[in-house]
Amino acid sequence: QVQLVESGGGLVQPGGSLRLSCAASGNIFSINRMGWYRQAPAKQRELVADMISGGSTNYADSVKGRFTISRDNAKNTVYLQMNSLKPEDTAVYYCNADLRRRGISYYSQYWGQGTQVTVSS
Repeated sequence: QVQLVESGGGLVQPGGSLRLSCAASGNIFSINRMGWYRQAPAKQRELVADMISGGSTNYADSVKGRFTISRDNAKNTVYLQMNSLKPEDTAVYYCNADLRRRGISYYSQYWGQGTQVTVSS
């Protein structure tokens, strides 16, 4: 009954910007962590950035200074602002949330369907 809906992917030129959004909906009691992963062709999936409920963030070294993760708790939505994009950023980006459902005593991880980001001239 939980769904993560992503938006904002697309095609952009090198040096450009994109803003990804991911809204969690359904029978949610609380969200511990939300974040973004990506997977490029022939590469393993990697953490891009995440944020826990207390506000602490983690970033991959390759995106530090260029990407910013933020969260709107009222909307159960996480954002990824991507600036100074490079061709190496081309990948499928996946939203991830560690959350607890109402009436359930434990946390589980959920994934969005993925959104394609292509950086090319």
